Amino acid sequence: MIAEKIASIKASLPEGTRLIAVSKLKPVEDIMEAYNAGQRLFGENYATELRDKHAQLPGDIEWHFIGHLQSKQLKYYIGFVSMIHGVDSMEHLEDVEHAAAKVDRVVDVLLQVHVAQEETKFGFLPEELSAARFNPAAYPHVRICGVMGMASHTDDQARVRDDFRRVKSIFDTLKAGTFANNPAFREVSMGMSHDYPIAVEEGSTLVRIGTSIFGPRDYSKKQ
Repeated sequence: MIAEKIASIKASLPEGTRLIAVSKLKPVEDIMEAYNAGQRLFGENYATELRDKHAQLPGDIEWHFIGHLQSKQLKYYIGFVSMIHGVDSMEHLEDVEHAAAKVDRVVDVLLQVHVAQEETKFGFLPEELSAARFNPAAYPHVRICGVMGMASHTDDQARVRDDFRRVKSIFDTLKAGTFANNPAFREVSMGMSHDYPIAVEEGSTLVRIGTSIFGPRDYSKKQ
């Protein structure tokens, strides 16, 4: 069943858009079923759960940390994570740099932008990104590869589309300006199970899909 769902989702994605299977709170058996179906990109939200799953699962999995970044928990996954999606402030960017330096790695990150109507979502405001100075020399252990954003939690698809369109516009502005000479800056991470078709239409290159693959989660198991 998991394999069939992955195949169906991948068949719906255009060339250049990749699927991250969000496996938070799901057992390693489910992840292995997805892995055996050819899936290699997995997203986790909780640091210690990611650490534990990495230790139990095949080494060629590309792990993406997609949860809210907490500096004290970077140590649990900085040594192996492929990409961190939620760098939402200059302070957190510096924290990732320091943690990556300790393990002598260059870690890929995405800048999280805040475009949703909810105040609870994290991220740079568009004006903060336009004013920020991302000097590569200051972050030798970090590679900024693009942006990540979440749409407002609403049934209003026009609002969702507008949010995704704003994320892509921010990416385009940064790509043409601050990161014009950075070939690694090419990812737009947006779209989840309930809204990824709209995100893809608006230019997403990474979709983060969990429930549509693995089914509902039991949050009582949260670590």
